[in-house]
Amino acid sequence: MATGTGNAALIAASRGARATGLDFVPDLLAQASGRATAGGLDVKWVEGDAQSLPFAKASFDRVVSVFGAMFAPRHGQTASELVRVTRPGGCIAAAAWTPEGLNGELFGVIGTHMPQPPPEIEAPVLWGDEGHVRSLFEGPGLEVTCERRTVPVEAESVEAWVEFCERFLGPMVVAKTVLEPQGRWDQARAEVVDLYQHRNEASDGTLHAPAEYLLTTCRLAA
Repeated sequence: MATGTGNAALIAASRGARATGLDFVPDLLAQASGRATAGGLDVKWVEGDAQSLPFAKASFDRVVSVFGAMFAPRHGQTASELVRVTRPGGCIAAAAWTPEGLNGELFGVIGTHMPQPPPEIEAPVLWGDEGHVRSLFEGPGLEVTCERRTVPVEAESVEAWVEFCERFLGPMVVAKTVLEPQGRWDQARAEVVDLYQHRNEASDGTLHAPAEYLLTTCRLAA
């Protein structure tokens, strides 16, 4: 779910799963399809909204979101859809950046420069808060576990990483699109660079910074 360019779906297919990847951005699905073809993998690609999945109830044994579900604005509706399309005895796994981690701080920095979102839009990093995400999957027959993990952000330099994010990281792309015409992007970008420099553990000019995320697993009773 929210497959992007297909990373998780392609790994699943390479391990023998009958995989389906869903996203609402056609260009990302086209890239995912090209990667599948190049790798000789059979994946079904579907355009659709995470808050209204175009699948019947109990369609999948496993439902996975790798830093994707967190960006759907209505968290309760999204979680309900994940549960709906999972079969009894199946499992949901969702990874999301924590508010306290590197990428949570990044979203905070960007958010200070962006227009205030409507009140019904929930912050993506709440999916990285254990209390919040447990509340999303409350209900009989649901067993939820949460585990904090880290993944390293690595690049040849801080500047190279920020340039990459400006092109490919959704929140950064959106922020630049909104702020640059107003002449406000340079300041926001400078604060992003400062954040990565502060979190950087490398001393040789490269970037190596741990980014914390929450892995939530929800198992459905058989």
